[in-house]
Amino acid sequence: MHFTQREQAALRDVGLDQDAIEAASDAVVEATTEAAEDLEAFFADRDTIYSDMDIAHSSSNIQEHTLEYVDLYTHADDIRGYVRFDSWGVPVEGGRVLTDGKVELTLGPTVDGRVRFAGDEDAL
Repeated sequence: MHFTQREQAALRDVGLDQDAIEAASDAVVEATTEAAEDLEAFFADRDTIYSDMDIAHSSSNIQEHTLEYVDLYTHADDIRGYVRFDSWGVPVEGGRVLTDGKVELTLGPTVDGRVRFAGDEDAL
């Protein structure tokens, strides 16, 4: 189940029965899976992607990346995975679709922050 024991107790305290808590938990897991699928679909079939990533020694606010792949998996309400560019990669620790043309990933070590990606640099 997605909810911790403390969260389950709080949900029971406000009147939800076990069936409702389990249904809510299942809905969270389903929404997370759909979000990961939407993120992967955004990156699918793109060779070049643009971001607002802060890169050392770059004077531009928008970066161009050659994209190799994005591989995501879910666990309860967590989206995790890896994004691989032409010469480097970074773990993904969360993400969401912002618009049809823009997504946001929370990237792990070496970047340690939220980064917006778009298929067109004007979308950033």
